Amino acid sequence: MFGLSQDLGIDLGTANTLVCIKGKGVVVSEPSVVAVNNDTNRIVAVGNEARDMIGRTPGNITVVRPMKDGVIADYDTTAAMMKYYMKRANEKRSSFGAKSNVVVCVPSGITKVEERAVIDATKLAGAKEAYPIAEPFAAAIGADLPVWEPTGSMVVDIGGGTTEVAVISLGGIVTAKSIRVAGNNLDEAITIYIRKKYNLMIGERTAEEIKVEVGSARGADSNVTMAIRGRNLLNGLPETITISQDEIVDALKESVEKIVHAVKTTLEKTPPELSADIMNRGIVLTGGGALLNEIDKVISDETDIPVFIADNPLECVAIGTGKSLEYIQHFRDNPNVASRTTIE
Repeated sequence: MFGLSQDLGIDLGTANTLVCIKGKGVVVSEPSVVAVNNDTNRIVAVGNEARDMIGRTPGNITVVRPMKDGVIADYDTTAAMMKYYMKRANEKRSSFGAKSNVVVCVPSGITKVEERAVIDATKLAGAKEAYPIAEPFAAAIGADLPVWEPTGSMVVDIGGGTTEVAVISLGGIVTAKSIRVAGNNLDEAITIYIRKKYNLMIGERTAEEIKVEVGSARGADSNVTMAIRGRNLLNGLPETITISQDEIVDALKESVEKIVHAVKTTLEKTPPELSADIMNRGIVLTGGGALLNEIDKVISDETDIPVFIADNPLECVAIGTGKSLEYIQHFRDNPNVASRTTIE
């Protein structure tokens, strides 16, 4: 007889996929990237190995991200990627032989059709049964918020494809908003800004490095700079330029404003009693976007509510998904725990 220790929690993210085993924590954490041979249609690399190929592949190999804005863009490739990660996780289990039940994260604004695609892909990848959990709900569990108590908790999960804002109480989402503005959007904003201002084309990985090194939600006293390399669009030659933090603040300004607006809109729809709880408890930030310099201070200033970054923002959703395995019956009994809201 196989217990819950065999069950898996999967944070199927636009940027990264993380797999949890109950009692062991995160056992797999790799980019949601797949390299495909166009001639044979076979997968040649997944995860870190595929990510290292971005921008460096020959004509017959294409590197794809099968997840876009938190939902499946390429069904077959997503299923193959999940199968690879589940196999990796199963190698680290203490016992073998049984198919796993899987709790898998979905954006709170997902449609029924999109949710069904995730569930079907998870089963195709080898799951016995698959249950959806809303990303902000998983993030709140991972951040140790009292989600099962009659008190309001607010979480803002800034992931790769979506930013999920939710108010949670008594084991469910009271109000939520999901916007397709997150980490990947920030990278794209940096790429567009540098192309327009300097006529310089930079790669996806360079844009991410810029965001991590000098990215900020608002200007700071020390205007740090960074040297970057790219291809000059006028003469086609490689070129190195130096950019400042203030420039990246300008590049990210519109995206940051959209995230702040989503937080404000969710607060406006929150019942008064829960609003008072949030004022006392504060807002918790999770996801890779929570690491953007000054983002917590910008949200706090705009809402007049304390904002805290979770202890482990990058793995918060995955950890929460793993912990939710203890409540797997809750997801069996409440298939609509992933509250649906409008995606913008």
